[in-house]
Amino acid sequence: MNPNPLLGVPLHWLGGFASGSFYVPFRGVRKWSWETYWLVGGIFSWLICPWIFALLLTHHLGAVLAAQSFSTLWWTYFFGVLWGLGGLTYGLTMRYLGLSLGTGIALGFCAAFGTLMPPLFKLIVPTIPVAESLVQIAATSSGQITLGGVGVCLFGIVIAALAGKAKEGEMTPAAKRAAVPEFNFRKGLFVGTFCGIMSACFAFGLTAGTPIADSSTAAGTSAIWSGLPKLVVVLLGGCTTNLIWCVILHRRNGSGGEYVGRCAEAAPLGRNYLFSALAGTTWYFQFFFYTMGETQMGRYSFASWTLHMASIIIFATMWGWILKEWSGSSRKAHRLIAGGVATLVLSTIVIGWGTYLKSRGAP
Repeated sequence: MNPNPLLGVPLHWLGGFASGSFYVPFRGVRKWSWETYWLVGGIFSWLICPWIFALLLTHHLGAVLAAQSFSTLWWTYFFGVLWGLGGLTYGLTMRYLGLSLGTGIALGFCAAFGTLMPPLFKLIVPTIPVAESLVQIAATSSGQITLGGVGVCLFGIVIAALAGKAKEGEMTPAAKRAAVPEFNFRKGLFVGTFCGIMSACFAFGLTAGTPIADSSTAAGTSAIWSGLPKLVVVLLGGCTTNLIWCVILHRRNGSGGEYVGRCAEAAPLGRNYLFSALAGTTWYFQFFFYTMGETQMGRYSFASWTLHMASIIIFATMWGWILKEWSGSSRKAHRLIAGGVATLVLSTIVIGWGTYLKSRGAP
């Protein structure tokens, strides 16, 4: 099956919707510490869902993974570990900045590093499994349009950050606490920057795992599902980082008993497990659709990361409006965040146009 970028773009939008929405079910959790519901949701995100869907939709999963070189498995796993640091601080970014602004700041850096660094590194290490270097991409008109879309995306993220700064300066402390109880722009900006840079390692992990996808295709897996086996390895790395940190927090805060109802206040266990599992499963689907979309982008698969990040920011901003995170802020702040979202929508259109021209054989 030949790549079809016109199918790839909406698949990335579906992944963005899943990622932009996953934190919403966590708001239904009651009387659990952050580390408890984060780890329960994570078990579904990093272990249960990846294995279930890879076993159901691919061929000979165990044999495919066993056939990989140590180098392939190690680098795919290792980048997952580094990405796990970003995943940890993503939760903190949401706590300090809220869904809409936190997502914009964190994923802005993630989009820049995750999109541009793989083709840039190909200039240094030509053997890495990336279709083209940044120079080769920039040498074609369709590539220039696609790179221009990446630039538009980054500009939209800057606008979103300006909206957050305006929001902090305008809202009263009471309004900030009502919208986002722990709102702190300075702390959130620092954490969000670290989160975005480390989260970009997921893109590197997917690139390192290309031989796994190729082996899965050779084993009879349909191309559109071929990315699922490498998700098993990348997400195992992320699970390692998050598990270690959550265990440390349990020991520090004495919150380990919350899983079985041993806490200061009686927690609704059934409800908490249900909402945490829903959040974790929703989160996994972002990369379920991402790997599908990536298989359809052809030589411009590098743009997949930008499309994914931009769509997440758009849908997370939508949830921020629905949950009234911008209540009490001025028209200026509202105009800025609306302008930022509109610019991000424009970036996906530009990137889609570039990939469309390439699919039509444009130079």
